[in-house]
Amino acid sequence: MFLLEHDAKTLLALHGAPVPHGVLLDRSEIDAAELPPGPWVVKAQIAAGGRGKAGLVRTADTRGRLAAHLRDMLGSAHQGMTVRACRVETQITGVEEAYLSFMLDPVAAGVRIIMSAQGGADIESLAKSAGAMHSATVAPQLSELMTQATGLAAGFASPVANALNSAGRELARVFLEAELSLLEINPLFVRPDGRWLAGDAKIVTDDNALYRQPHLRALLENRAAAYPEAQRKQQHGCDYVVVDPAGEIGLLTTGAGLSMMLIDELRAAGLKPYNFLDVRTGGLRGDATRLVNVLNWIAEGKRVRVLLVNIFAGITDLGEFARLLAEAFARVPQLKVPVVARLVGTGLEAAREFLAARNIPVVTDLGAALAHVRRHLAP
Repeated sequence: MFLLEHDAKTLLALHGAPVPHGVLLDRSEIDAAELPPGPWVVKAQIAAGGRGKAGLVRTADTRGRLAAHLRDMLGSAHQGMTVRACRVETQITGVEEAYLSFMLDPVAAGVRIIMSAQGGADIESLAKSAGAMHSATVAPQLSELMTQATGLAAGFASPVANALNSAGRELARVFLEAELSLLEINPLFVRPDGRWLAGDAKIVTDDNALYRQPHLRALLENRAAAYPEAQRKQQHGCDYVVVDPAGEIGLLTTGAGLSMMLIDELRAAGLKPYNFLDVRTGGLRGDATRLVNVLNWIAEGKRVRVLLVNIFAGITDLGEFARLLAEAFARVPQLKVPVVARLVGTGLEAAREFLAARNIPVVTDLGAALAHVRRHLAP
């Protein structure tokens, strides 16, 4: 899960890391009592880069100017995303800007640490400058991360060196404690005395570790509207994402990799899938509720014209799946679209016979399934 800046900073603060005082506002009417000390920085909360260049990060030295910025930003769009809230935080001045990040490196089976004495909007360009960035990959153990952070920071001049050393050691602990995949601070504000603050924060969490992370679970519950996919996974036990609101093909699929491959195949064939889904059929166990939820979500697609079922069954019996699918359709009468089923695995013949009686063709070949889909989409 990619955390919005406000939530990333909230998580850092809960783990004891220093961040500027800030609040989250979804309206332009301001209660002075809820504001942090001014002057302020107003930051649109969307999961996209380039906010500053798009005018979605602005300073304000009066409450009137702050309210005007909120009116301008709230409801605006950037990279296809609508701004629904802004973080208003105390403006930090008299600092240098550095860079620090921790990232899982699955190839090296470690954590990659990157530091730079420069930070800010054009950080990507520093990667081309020899010596501008220092990095190393080490084992995901706190002692090794701290030692490496100290070693990398020593290559810079004070006070940046002191700040990067302190931040590196502190955030290495947060990275491991919160079981993160990415923790990036850009910019890292460096005060003249070597103290530091997280000027901005980008965090990617490991959703599979949420059951061990009370801070993250509480954050997700409090901010469910900002993270509908992650909240849906926690509540319903499956991954579901709308990939194209104008998509014409609803997908009932299992297996994350297989589902992504199917989306790629459909797009390569000039077809428009509506959603990604990993329904995890092994968790159905005689209960159609999960399938009912999925069909309800797909029914929200205004342009969905056909449903493609693509299931490779291992521990799930396809005969049982077919019966649960029929029950789910009966409980979601608003989804009135033709269905094509590509099924492979245990109980195939029982599923074929059961679904054929309900006018749902069952095939085992993807090409044949796509041919059925095309016929349903034909004018």
